[in-house]
Amino acid sequence: MTHRLVLRPPRENDLQTLIALYADPAVNRFCAAATPQGAGAVEAQLQGWIAHWQKLGFGHWAIAERDKPEVLIGFGGLMHRSVAGHAGLYLYYRITPQAWGRGLASEMALHAIEQAFEQRHEGAVVAAVLPSNAPTRKTLECLGLRLKGALADGPGSAAALLYELSADRWASLPRAEPEAIAFAA
Repeated sequence: MTHRLVLRPPRENDLQTLIALYADPAVNRFCAAATPQGAGAVEAQLQGWIAHWQKLGFGHWAIAERDKPEVLIGFGGLMHRSVAGHAGLYLYYRITPQAWGRGLASEMALHAIEQAFEQRHEGAVVAAVLPSNAPTRKTLECLGLRLKGALADGPGSAAALLYELSADRWASLPRAEPEAIAFAA
C-alpha cells in the first residue's frame, strides 16, 4: 500500500477489468502496438503476470484507490522482461483516464522503485516509452529515470525510448512526494 493506493498481485478475476482498460482508446493512445489484441492475448498476459508473482514474489500490481479498494484503476509495477532484445527490470503502468493527472501513476511507480532498490537490491530499473508520450516521459524524468537510448521494436513500429535509473543514482536523489503530471486524453 501507499498513501493513496492499494497495490495487490493480479488475480484471474481481474481479466475483464484488464480487457476493458486495453479497449480504451485514450489508454492506448501511445502504446497500441504493445497492447495485446483479443481476449486470449490479454488473458495470456495476465497469466504471465500471475506466474511472475508466483516465481519471483513481485511483479505488476492491480491498482485501486484506498477509498475504493474494490474498484481497480489500472495495473503497473516492475517485472523482469526483455523488450526489443534489451533485458531488464521494467517499470510499467496503465491507468484508467478517470484517474489521470493526480499523481497516482507516479505514486505507484515510486513505491515500485523503492522496493526494487531498498528491498530487492536491484542494480537498475528501466522503462520503454514512445517519444510522443510526453506525459509519461515527464513522469519518468521526475522519478529520476534518465534517457539511455532507443529500442527498435520491429519493422513498421516507432522506436521506443529507453529510460534507466541506476541504484547509485537512486541513492543520490532527494526523497519527495511524486509530482502530478497533466495527461490530456
